[in-house]
Amino acid sequence: MTQAFFCEGENGKDKERDREREQRGVKRPIVPAAVPESLQESNFIVVIHPGSTTFFFGRATDTLPAGIPHVIARRHKQQGQAAYRDSWLLRDGLNKPESTEQRQNGLKMVDQAIWSKKMSNGARRIPVSPDQARSYNRQIFFAILDHSSGTKWTNTSNHPEFLVGEEALYVNPLDSYNIHWPIRRGQLNLHAGPGGSLTAVLADLEVIWSHAIQKYLEIPLKDLKYYRCILLIPDIYNKQHVKELVNMILMKMGFSGIIVHQESVCVFFGSGLSSACIVDVGDQKTSVCCVEDGVSHRNTRLCLAYGGSDVSRCFYWLMQRAGFPYRDCQLTNKLDCLLLQHLKETFCHLDQDISGLQDHEFQIFFPDSPALLYQFRLGDEKLQAPMALFYPATFGIVGQKMTILQHRSQGDPEDPHDEHYLLATQSKQEQSSKATADRIFLSKPGAFEGELRGQSSDISERIYPQEVELGSSQGDCMIPGNDSEEPLTAHMSRKTAISQFEGKALGLDKAILHSIDCCASDDTKKKMYSSILVVGGGLMFHKAFFFLQHRILNKMPPSFRRVVENVEVITRPKDMDPRLIAWKGGAVLACLDTTQELWIYQREWQRFGVRMLRERAAFVW
Repeated sequence: MTQAFFCEGENGKDKERDREREQRGVKRPIVPAAVPESLQESNFIVVIHPGSTTFFFGRATDTLPAGIPHVIARRHKQQGQAAYRDSWLLRDGLNKPESTEQRQNGLKMVDQAIWSKKMSNGARRIPVSPDQARSYNRQIFFAILDHSSGTKWTNTSNHPEFLVGEEALYVNPLDSYNIHWPIRRGQLNLHAGPGGSLTAVLADLEVIWSHAIQKYLEIPLKDLKYYRCILLIPDIYNKQHVKELVNMILMKMGFSGIIVHQESVCVFFGSGLSSACIVDVGDQKTSVCCVEDGVSHRNTRLCLAYGGSDVSRCFYWLMQRAGFPYRDCQLTNKLDCLLLQHLKETFCHLDQDISGLQDHEFQIFFPDSPALLYQFRLGDEKLQAPMALFYPATFGIVGQKMTILQHRSQGDPEDPHDEHYLLATQSKQEQSSKATADRIFLSKPGAFEGELRGQSSDISERIYPQEVELGSSQGDCMIPGNDSEEPLTAHMSRKTAISQFEGKALGLDKAILHSIDCCASDDTKKKMYSSILVVGGGLMFHKAFFFLQHRILNKMPPSFRRVVENVEVITRPKDMDPRLIAWKGGAVLACLDTTQELWIYQREWQRFGVRMLRERAAFVW
């Protein structure tokens, strides 16, 4: 009896000690919770891949995910309220005075590249002037196929508060609804307009995701407490946004647990490759990252602020030059944007052997309108538009950050043991170890001046930590290291170099070469050149594989050209749709035994918050 009482007393003291430690901020390991056997089945895991334009989701046991447009229409709260619509193909930086000149210069570079590369028969490609197509297209008028297109606007007679996906796209512009795309260029779409606050964007995401899960997966929202979720996030992510998304999924939607993982690593699992340079060309952004043995190398991550929608807009501009017969087409009209996306996917290619003027036709089925047939001629426009991915000046975007790198986070008060804490504690330990040496060292003549210089250098490093890591094993990396004797000046010049780098619009091939060049060793670089995996829907053009391979071979460093046996560009691993590989990798992740200790559960999140991501995330948080 006495022994039992003693143990109980000891346990009480341990608990009290733990509470005191927690209050003081002392970090202790968080033990993974036991998973109930009933929830261990993959059938109770939902994999979510939120893209800028399409939302992919499904059970981990599904062969293919469901996908809907990632858009929501919200009814106006007051009568007579001005309509707000997030743009799709239009973006900032297109209407600057320099935009037209930049676009023309980019097109000249595209034409030069087309002319310089010979066709497979050895002949030079003969350029086609847009004037030749324009003279024909201006004489063309539409033909009426049917007096009713058979397409209807979304029925809003019951005044629903919101509409999601296809229904939101087909809301009549005369109806009192705002249109919101919650994610743009891979990040939450925060802006100063209506619905642009963090709270509003998260509310939109919660509604879209909840509606889709309930409608397409037939899971009642009250049953989500029996399900867990795998969330795919971009390689270059905003920590605050990820934290808010995790909180929404666990605390508002009610999932019992979550794993957060990067898109590039999920592509790695979905493709079955052991290592690869992952090139994800989406609708709004393009990300490049080298992944080896399931680890995304931080220094190799790049995000380019352009994608498939920019190619669609460029194709529209080129078709206009050639006298596009559908003259009422407007980039502000979401149905016209859908049409332009379809025309790009149907006609555009990267095949140098297709040349000369060719006849094409397309049909238009718009609500409350007859079904129309248009015929028209196009020449090089079909090749020029997708080549803009390699010469992004052709997009005509001025004054925007076009290359995004992984920055250090600003810190989070809920996460006291972040990298800033580690830097601070490390410097304190260094200071205490120096203190003893100082008493001896400073007694020596001439030592004080040198030590003071070193100390000021150390302080400046702590005040101005490295913002972006762009290490390279070679001396030609774009951002130099901080080797100056004047740390403050060096830091400012480094910041200037970074801002200049981020202002550049890198072509897709140059971004791939730079990413591979930032790998730590030559062996890793050789692996990456031998396995370049292209995913996403933005580069699904005929002969894109050969075109990209040719450009990488021509531009890779000569030292690697001799040792790399074969530059392999993979566009359809296991013959899968490249748009679905990342989601498939998330589903594979759900089935692995090693992922069981990565789960973050609702009660743990309630107690420890964002600390759980540092403790359980499979990547460096």
